[in-house]
Amino acid sequence: MNDHYFTDDPKVADKRHDVEVRIWGTDYVMATGSGVFAREGLDKATDVLLRNSTPPSGGKTLLDLGCGWGPIACALASEDPMATVWATDTNGRALDLARANAHRLNAAVNVALPDDVPADLAFDEIWSNPPIRIGKQALHELLLRWLPRLKPGGVARLVVGKNLGSDSLQAWLVEQGFPTKRQISARGFRVLIVTRR
Repeated sequence: MNDHYFTDDPKVADKRHDVEVRIWGTDYVMATGSGVFAREGLDKATDVLLRNSTPPSGGKTLLDLGCGWGPIACALASEDPMATVWATDTNGRALDLARANAHRLNAAVNVALPDDVPADLAFDEIWSNPPIRIGKQALHELLLRWLPRLKPGGVARLVVGKNLGSDSLQAWLVEQGFPTKRQISARGFRVLIVTRR
């Protein structure tokens, strides 16, 4: 059986290496490795999301949903040390890498499995390159689990490939009661801004 980036416990040998990434004008060195998404470095979709977004400020409560090895969460925490940043993923190896990267960067990131994120915690913003390839039903369940945890007026920033159903996902989100606007299209991806009423 082949491992996928959304595999909870990858069986492939754990081989790690450092990558250099530039986020919001800052250069970072972070570890990534086998058995996780974007093991070669920052993927195109996440790069589009970050390049077309401004880092939040003001000590907000933020969630990196499907954090992988943690580039979004670590950058959010580094940009605003007053923020409360959570990073969650189902892949245990990705969580280990995200913890290690946060420690290396002295970034205050709470890294946890989804069920270990406090149930009463609400978020000002959710940032995500969601795991589209888990399938439509599982993706919908994932989003319906986390989007209601936005504070009223809170926003989620999602990056989705045009050829992977970004337009149909936008329409579905609106049907579920989450106003969703397309912020930008770039390099084959769309950045969707989802608002909680």
